[in-house]
Amino acid sequence: MKQHDAPLLKIRQMSWAIPFLSLLLFSCQQTTGTSETVETTAPPDTVAVQAGQLSDEALLDTLQRQTFRYFWEGAEPTSGMARERYHEDGEYPQKDRNVVTTGATGFGVMAILVGIEREFITREEGFKRLKQIADYLEKADRFHGAWPHWLQGETGKVKPFSQMDDGGDLVETAFLVQGLLTVRQYFVNGNEQEKALAAQITKLWEGVDWNWYRNKQNALFWHWSPKYGWKMNFPVRGYNECLIMYVLAASSPTHGVPAEVYHEGWARNGDIRANVELYGHKIVLDHQGEKGSVGPLFWAHYSYLGLDPRGLQDRYADYWEHNRNHTLIHYDYALENPKGFKGYGENSWGMTSSYSPKGYAGHSPTRDLGVITPTAALSSFPYTPDESMKVARYLYGDLQKKVIGEFGPYDAYSETEDWFPKRYLGIDQGPIVVMVENHRSGLLWDLFMSAPEVQNGLRKLGFESPHLK
Repeated sequence: MKQHDAPLLKIRQMSWAIPFLSLLLFSCQQTTGTSETVETTAPPDTVAVQAGQLSDEALLDTLQRQTFRYFWEGAEPTSGMARERYHEDGEYPQKDRNVVTTGATGFGVMAILVGIEREFITREEGFKRLKQIADYLEKADRFHGAWPHWLQGETGKVKPFSQMDDGGDLVETAFLVQGLLTVRQYFVNGNEQEKALAAQITKLWEGVDWNWYRNKQNALFWHWSPKYGWKMNFPVRGYNECLIMYVLAASSPTHGVPAEVYHEGWARNGDIRANVELYGHKIVLDHQGEKGSVGPLFWAHYSYLGLDPRGLQDRYADYWEHNRNHTLIHYDYALENPKGFKGYGENSWGMTSSYSPKGYAGHSPTRDLGVITPTAALSSFPYTPDESMKVARYLYGDLQKKVIGEFGPYDAYSETEDWFPKRYLGIDQGPIVVMVENHRSGLLWDLFMSAPEVQNGLRKLGFESPHLK
């Protein structure tokens, strides 16, 4: 780990920052080593696109097709799963080019469904890859049913995320299961082979022991290690990106948790409520580590790739209104641009956790390093379609030669620092494909919300949704 990244290890010990900073850390260990690169054949749409000459629909087609390729041609070949990262410069300091990530794979399997529906690939091709992934996950390391954050792609063995993080990662497992259940619902009424895949996914999902990860308390704990047990001691409390974990834990038909785990653990006996207003937008949930402000935008994306926020409400929030306001605060912050960073404005806005000139960092209005991460605005298309389209046109227009590569927009850039690295992170690319599709058709929302277990879990927790019959 680089010298400037060391303080993050101390910060991670702060309980308010647990969910946020675990994601900060995962790429602090900026990787790389071999000069090998993924062999791909560039399709016509990777040649310069004149965004001004494309309709909105054609531009979204291009954006989705290119970004989808990260999970198709850029996948690790043995597993078929999403690589943690892909660097066009071929530099991987930790020699982890073939390390795969479970959370981004959850996003990636949803992206494959988009690829089928948008006819980037055939249904048969998509099925074959998804079957490969399911077969791999059956044999990969699991810990009380939960997969680790990272796996060695060639072997399925855990790659420790940190010294004590060498076992189950319940948050990344939740992101993976969210994707797998969406795939199951897509194929559940298909042909004989497709129904068999759906049944295989049901078995994988039912194998996760969510109740074990309570650590005998009314909260869900992020990690368990076969060597260190519960020593990391990270109970996950809201609000952050982890709502989906509590929903799935309540939904499990085999190892489910009672509603009080959600209300006492996640919602902190009601202390999750807040009364914040920024730029005229109200925030009713307390964003962990961001008193009086809001967190990075991935908090409005990861849990909502499948969990449909439209009309989703419980005693704590209207999640559509909350996520839209969260996004608009980022937009209005960029318009104000209080630190005077170059390029900020209606065409270049949105902060989330990503690479930065100072290493991997969590970007938000209170932690602004002058870095724009394209996934922030692009994955917000459902909430802010007009504002997000301006960003898409800017990226594929004035900045195209600097920020667009073989798998779509690169992870992050800074016009102030003249910093334009040609590098990708799977966990940032996946939400682009999925949330753009949810904006266009609601495909992934409709699939995930059709799962009967999910509907039962939402009812148990007191949610209201148009999907609940």
